[in-house]
Amino acid sequence: MSKQVAELATVREEKPARLVDLSKYNLPERYKTTLLNEKWQSTLKRQYGLPAHTRVVKATLSLCPVCNARIPAVVYEENGAIWLKKSCPHHGVFEDLYWGDAEMYYYFLQWDRPEYIAKGLANPYTDLEFYKDMGSCPEGCGLCPVHKSNTVLAIIDVTNRCNMACPVCFANAGAAGYVYEPTLEQIEYMLRTLRAQKPWPPNAIQISGGEPTLRDDLPEIVRMAKKLGFTHIEINTNGIRLANDIEYYKALLDAGISTLYLQFDTIDEKNEGVWRHRLYHPKAYRIIKEKVIENARKLGHRSIVLVVTLAKNYNDQDLGKIVDFAVQNRDVVRWVNIQPVSFSGRAKLYSKEELRKYRITIPDTIIEIEKQTGGVISRWDWRPTNWPVALAKMVEALTDSPKPLFSMNPMCGAATFIYYDEDEKRIYPITKLVDVDAFEKGAWDIYYTAVKGGIHKQTAKVKALKLLKAVKHKKVKDLIYDFLVRKDYDSLGRFFFNVVGIGIMHFMDTMNYDVERVQRCDIHYATPDGRVFPFCTYNVVGHREKVESSFKVDPKTWVKVTGLSLTGWNKQKFAEFK
Repeated sequence: MSKQVAELATVREEKPARLVDLSKYNLPERYKTTLLNEKWQSTLKRQYGLPAHTRVVKATLSLCPVCNARIPAVVYEENGAIWLKKSCPHHGVFEDLYWGDAEMYYYFLQWDRPEYIAKGLANPYTDLEFYKDMGSCPEGCGLCPVHKSNTVLAIIDVTNRCNMACPVCFANAGAAGYVYEPTLEQIEYMLRTLRAQKPWPPNAIQISGGEPTLRDDLPEIVRMAKKLGFTHIEINTNGIRLANDIEYYKALLDAGISTLYLQFDTIDEKNEGVWRHRLYHPKAYRIIKEKVIENARKLGHRSIVLVVTLAKNYNDQDLGKIVDFAVQNRDVVRWVNIQPVSFSGRAKLYSKEELRKYRITIPDTIIEIEKQTGGVISRWDWRPTNWPVALAKMVEALTDSPKPLFSMNPMCGAATFIYYDEDEKRIYPITKLVDVDAFEKGAWDIYYTAVKGGIHKQTAKVKALKLLKAVKHKKVKDLIYDFLVRKDYDSLGRFFFNVVGIGIMHFMDTMNYDVERVQRCDIHYATPDGRVFPFCTYNVVGHREKVESSFKVDPKTWVKVTGLSLTGWNKQKFAEFK
């Protein structure tokens, strides 16, 4: 029995907390029929050995953390939190925290409706026969006909080399015992594979690794992506080379990068426990990040995302400082993306006790931000990452043009925006400026009107202007009006450079794996074998290892052939490439 399960058993011996009042939430019918069905509840509780005071939310499929076999699981509420429990016939019972706050779980569950689910690809990369032969989801991947989402953000790994060795690396970069570094021809093939998707080819790509800036030809890869139709190109980086080599940074900008996806676990130089500090003292870690920001300003680059790998008892106390840093640097920083640690890749080696110590979920993160901002950003200022589906469908219907649908499961992520009012010298969450729920309701109304076609489409366009009624802040309303009527792009630009987005994306691992969720994932990896994988199958089930092994090179051979270092870069080589 793990420590986590033992702790849960101890809690059960005490007086259990009252279950959440479901009448406060407009839950989808599929959940109402199970949550309020006493016979179904008692059957599942008996099957999984759950106490009477619990509440079963759903039955699903998960993975055995030992053998990766697909096994039945149950998601249930107990003592103010949501848990996942499963049993492998060979390796026993496993239980893990699924969502740390039950109130917020049911609040987000309101967006788990059919209209938020996409239809998948019109031209999937594998067929049902392959899917069945490989053992169905998540083994029969590629994308398959069963997958329900298209690619919204594509990822390609251009190397597994790295100049750091972070214990939480889900790619196990720099420590796999081989070099995986696709050729330019293979990378072009992956990019073309993605752009061939129907009905909508993805236009946003993240170039990742390993540490992609170890490649001197990275600017050429960026130019290639731009030429093939990717309009948003971001580089996933620890920032070391970009802090030390501004000419390389400039070369990437000249090639067409949009955004730096900058590793940023803390800004507190006293936090000496952060795992990223294998190579750097905390003060040096901060200096590296600030130098990247400084170089961005020198080069006029105004789009950096701060990427926080978050763990409990590690850097969760730094969230308020990171948000404050983003606001202070809002001329350069566009977004803070928080990723609660996924125990996959190298982090899969952590013990169950360590997992329990470091596990943090989306609502835990939101509540911590609420505390550390003094309630300025409250837990109710957040919405699930599939919230924009209504806006995308509205625009799609008005323009007769397919649009990307952020159709992932609402439990996969959360987001909000904060606006810094320069006159008042304070921040406002977006929900204080705009009635976002009325805005979303209006978008759905416009969509359902427009899809009728004919005269209804013109009616829908008139309704779209009325969305301004949902804007509560006068300055924001005047600004949007000026944009819609006078086409004043400059003032709109100034407004957005005072806005910082905050997102939370919790990728799964074998302990909290939910097959139903992964089938709606819209963050996908392209690979040199012509397939495309959802994030939480590629990094969790073993697909990454299989793909990389097919294209691996022995490190000694690679160094001998290329003349390059496994963990560094070569200024002379870069100069020659330019």
